[in-house]
Amino acid sequence: MKEMTRKAKAIAAAFGVILAAAPATTFAQLSTTANGPYYATPSWDQKLTTNRFVILANWNNEAVLDRETGVVWQRSPITFDNDLSYAAWTCHLASTGGRRGWRLPRAEELASLLEPDPITGMATLPAGHPFIGIHTNSGDFYWSATRSAQSANTVWVVSFYNGAGGPFLSYDRYFWCARGGQGVDTQ
Repeated sequence: MKEMTRKAKAIAAAFGVILAAAPATTFAQLSTTANGPYYATPSWDQKLTTNRFVILANWNNEAVLDRETGVVWQRSPITFDNDLSYAAWTCHLASTGGRRGWRLPRAEELASLLEPDPITGMATLPAGHPFIGIHTNSGDFYWSATRSAQSANTVWVVSFYNGAGGPFLSYDRYFWCARGGQGVDTQ
């Protein structure tokens, strides 16, 4: 394991976290051992290229804080697909990490997890992300809580295969619950 730099240690101490070892090809992940605070005030105009995600140890390692946006995500999304109303209800009832208050994320929140590849232009989850079980095949889409302005019968979805998305009718899609952040559109 490489020795952490003084700057990395100072940053970790400031956030009350410990840095976990990461493979050389990925970014270092954060894992907290304290009750917080875990981060400075998030702001959607900041771009964190390292130490962006905090695995919340005091939530049984079942949730991840995105320090860039302030959204807390399930570390492992729901592993089956279903219609929108079932997805919203399942998030409402979720007790991930021993906490309630989960919801479907806004389309912008889902898209904020994606980074465009400079070569292919496809947007995917950043290297070294701490999430488990994300569906990334070309036909896999995740529900959002964002209704389309063109039709009340359609809701925005996001793909973690290439970043594609748009308004879709209520077919079965995957879903990933979130807490905090910007809030939700009417579901």
